[in-house]
Amino acid sequence: MSKIVLFASGEGTNAVAIIKHFQAKAIGSVVAVFCNNPQAGVLQRANDLGVPTVLFGRQDLEKGKVLQQLQTFAPDWIVLAGFLWKFPEAILDVFPNVINIHPALLPKFGGKGMYGKHVHEAVLGQGETVTGITIHYVNAHYDEGAIIAQFETSIADCTTAACIAAKVHALEQEHFPNVIEQLLHAQLNS
Repeated sequence: MSKIVLFASGEGTNAVAIIKHFQAKAIGSVVAVFCNNPQAGVLQRANDLGVPTVLFGRQDLEKGKVLQQLQTFAPDWIVLAGFLWKFPEAILDVFPNVINIHPALLPKFGGKGMYGKHVHEAVLGQGETVTGITIHYVNAHYDEGAIIAQFETSIADCTTAACIAAKVHALEQEHFPNVIEQLLHAQLNS
């Protein structure tokens, strides 16, 4: 069984979807949720689902404490599910199977500062009629890792960033856990 560690910074709706998905599967299990925000809803949600949480600060991430904590869980995969900080190369060197979800169709609307509502406001401001999600590997640069999968939705009827956010969130909930499962199967069969 593959071990998955999630990193999240917010409410944790994607993290919960992933945890629940794998609670019903024999191929993988979420063994921990790492979080950099003591006020994040994901902490309580993970605890309610019986998943251990690890709270950390920026110094812990930059100085190697998070890497040490990760090594105790020995994850096969690290999944960024709404984690907003740049992921350190030191962790990527030890754990190369790190993936992220981005709320737009990369390479459009990616890079530093492009997360959450900022992405949806930019999409709206550019008059896009289609947007979506990108699931990609994490590398040393924001949103530049190899693309694993993209899913799109029409936003021609959206006049607000909130409308776009709702459609993108629906895509995330539908597809992110399934793509992770496909990656686990591919690794198992390789």
